[in-house]
Amino acid sequence: MLEAVLGDLRRQLRLAATEERRRRLRQFFRQPVTALGVPAVEQKRAAATLYRPVKSWPVSRRNRLCRRLWEGGILEEGNVAIYLCRRFATQAGREQFRLFEEWVDRYVRNWAHCDGVGVWLLGAAIRNEPRLGEELLPWTESPNPWKRRAAAVALVGEAKQGRQRNAILAIADKLLDDPDDMVQKGVGWLLKETYPRQAAAVVNFLRKRRHRAARIVLRYAAEKMTRRHREQVLAR
Repeated sequence: MLEAVLGDLRRQLRLAATEERRRRLRQFFRQPVTALGVPAVEQKRAAATLYRPVKSWPVSRRNRLCRRLWEGGILEEGNVAIYLCRRFATQAGREQFRLFEEWVDRYVRNWAHCDGVGVWLLGAAIRNEPRLGEELLPWTESPNPWKRRAAAVALVGEAKQGRQRNAILAIADKLLDDPDDMVQKGVGWLLKETYPRQAAAVVNFLRKRRHRAARIVLRYAAEKMTRRHREQVLAR
């Protein structure tokens, strides 16, 4: 059954692909990507179609299907795996957190996959089991820049709700001067989303560290700030 479902999905994606869309996708990413050229709306439709047979499967079989999608190395197939798992967000916990970490380690090679796994999947596991947020800090030492970015973006949802402040600031402190600009942007995004509910903490944190923080982190973090706070954070 798994092979039949996988085959149907791949046929659906290829029927929806266009050469123009594939060219645009290749230009959209700085890193090389293997893409079919399927619009996002069609990817979501494919995931919805896939959900119908998969929703009654054991978790182990569903995970095998997702792994097969990732192993194909195709942008849209990885996206479908993410869209599918989002439909099971309320079930995500420690076991799925470990699975999603494995995906980051093995398969994530661009910011779209990083943010999809980080914000939606790791974020769901952390929302369901908040102590998992504490396990992201060691990721900041990874040689893999996508894992370092994932450590930050996995907490974006928590930041919007005013939660996990200590974990957020600890991770940001480790990554403020990261050498990779995609990691810097992820940290800046995290702090930007933390600010509305934790304004004083974020401004105080950045004021003390602005001389070692990458400039792009400060610019992203300041996007939602008041004029006074922005001047304090961006001042040289």
